[in-house]
Amino acid sequence: MTTTPPAPLVEAAPTEALRLSGLVKTYGSGAARVTALRGVNLAIAKGSFTAIMGPSGSGKSTLLHSAAGLDRPTSGTVHLGGTEISALKARQLTTFRRDHVGFVFQAYNLLPALTVEDNITLPLRLGGRAIDHRWLETLLDAVGLADRRHRRPAELSGGQQQRVAIARALITRPHVVFGDEPTGALDSRTGAQVLDLLAHTARELHQTVVVVTHDPVVASHADRVVFLADGAFAGHLDGATAQEITARMSTLGEW
Repeated sequence: MTTTPPAPLVEAAPTEALRLSGLVKTYGSGAARVTALRGVNLAIAKGSFTAIMGPSGSGKSTLLHSAAGLDRPTSGTVHLGGTEISALKARQLTTFRRDHVGFVFQAYNLLPALTVEDNITLPLRLGGRAIDHRWLETLLDAVGLADRRHRRPAELSGGQQQRVAIARALITRPHVVFGDEPTGALDSRTGAQVLDLLAHTARELHQTVVVVTHDPVVASHADRVVFLADGAFAGHLDGATAQEITARMSTLGEW
């Protein structure tokens, strides 16, 4: 009699893109020791758009850099797409960031000699990965640059260059796209267009977006706003208006 082996256990896909557990980050030692993060616990859902806000010195950028693997926490863990990146060695972490993390900052960091298309696909070529041309076309359409794919950065406006940077951040289908004041160098109208694109990225392309900002208008585009104060979690608002965010920020100190 032949016995059929039991089917392998298949775990349900995790619904979290990012989890921070007991995150602590300190700089210096002795009297010069500064604690930037004080045991932060935070979970970010897949396909969501989250804004991180707080007064100056609250730990916003430190949180983003730790979550994205740009800086190592002093203690606590960072799970990104199910991988504990806080336990990876330096070379492993570099490879992981290249393949699974997207970045959008104030500086567009585009290579001037490359076309729009080549700038977008650069992370794939650096990693020796094949280009998914269907996904590339989806991204070019999403950022409104399909007709400018052969232009170089100098031929684009600031808003268009930031759109290229967003598409480049998305080309690897990362676990999370992190933004540090991504509209800080743009005028209000262009910035609003870029924010609408980031929101579209989360809701329609099912990508997870986390941005650090000091601007309540920027944060109002997010599904959830997470507040920090003195390096600690200080609450959140869901679907808040700029006025509601401003009111909450006013309770946290100068900003």
